[in-house]
Amino acid sequence: MKKVLIVVTNHATLGTTDQANGTYSPELTHALHVFMQSGLDYEIASIQGGKAPIYGTDIEGDEVNSQILSDVNFQNQMNNTVPVHQLNIEDYDAIFYPGGFGLLSDLASNEEFAKLAASHYEKGGVIGAVCHGPAALLPITLSSGEKLLASHIVTGFTREEEIDYGTINDIPYLMEESLTRAAAQYRKVQPWQVFVIESGRVITGQNPASADDVAKAMVKQLSH
Repeated sequence: MKKVLIVVTNHATLGTTDQANGTYSPELTHALHVFMQSGLDYEIASIQGGKAPIYGTDIEGDEVNSQILSDVNFQNQMNNTVPVHQLNIEDYDAIFYPGGFGLLSDLASNEEFAKLAASHYEKGGVIGAVCHGPAALLPITLSSGEKLLASHIVTGFTREEEIDYGTINDIPYLMEESLTRAAAQYRKVQPWQVFVIESGRVITGQNPASADDVAKAMVKQLSH
């Protein structure tokens, strides 16, 4: 059974504010739903390990979100995430980074996960990320010394969406700007539309609504 490593943040607030944050639940649950329906196994990890913060768990009418959140295995994994130092990256066929603002404050600059992801990618692994998740791709440096994103086209949460969502003044930095500087190219569509880019084995989605399609694109690549 192929296995996806899901990397989540330990940072529980929006930047340096006291607003509760972490991983944005629907981006994780909708992707997981696709992985599970496709017969993939998964493991959830974070930098420090232990219980990982999650928000957006009370969205009305999102049955997929509710269903996964009530899954006992999922709850156990989110309450006991594997710390990065315990991971053997050889155990996984893909890495997925769900969004949420928390990771801007830890995964976006974490060298330990970046090294594991670089090793994974260079051995043929698939990497997916959605919304703010692509920020976790920023520190990934390949053995050639080149940044992973330097040769890839990516998308991610846009400046317009930050404004619409009311977070533009609270985020640590604007992710669109960081991705534009780091990637071969950054692309986006109108705010809140589903948009996914497959750039070789790097798959990114613009916003929460794109989580399903990022996961589907990952599954398709893993089935080759």
